[in-house]
Amino acid sequence: MSKHLLTLSLLCALGAHAAPNSAAHDDLDLLLIQRGVVKAVADVGQTVGNVGQTVTSQASDLVVNAMGYLGVPYRRGGTGIQGFDCSGFVRAMYENTLGLVLPHNAKAQAAATEKIDKTELQPGDLVFFNTLRRAFSHVGIYIGEGKFIHSPRAGGEVRIEDMRDSYWVKRFNGARRVNPESTQAVSDASLR
Repeated sequence: MSKHLLTLSLLCALGAHAAPNSAAHDDLDLLLIQRGVVKAVADVGQTVGNVGQTVTSQASDLVVNAMGYLGVPYRRGGTGIQGFDCSGFVRAMYENTLGLVLPHNAKAQAAATEKIDKTELQPGDLVFFNTLRRAFSHVGIYIGEGKFIHSPRAGGEVRIEDMRDSYWVKRFNGARRVNPESTQAVSDASLR
């Protein structure tokens, strides 16, 4: 990932709204390096073998694509730029970025993906929450550093939240990883 694309991605993740210019990029790059963020992102991106590099690249593409939808309104049943519900947002990001079709229901998405421990979370993984007094009633995409992107509720819009906030900690249901092989099998079965 190029230096400036990485900076832009991190700006989006951190909610920065400054007008882009060369001096601002240099100052931000210096700040991110000093705080260890750039190194941490680079370390995550360093894997052995082409398979690992492809997975890392796909996760980066997924997160960058998702950030491009920040501010899109919540819309129950929505699956597009006019608005998303939580599972519609996740489904659209995976389908548009990676060509993987997930179910349009948070509980079904949890069932169609591989359970992982919270400590294993990597950018692009799914995080599930109990927001309606039932398990797996809400889903978002993990973007790293304890944060996730999602379409929260009626009146809200696609945004980034911190999983360490008490609201989300109390409601966390689990983490899942999308396995292209099992996801394709689920997609194929749903077409029959």
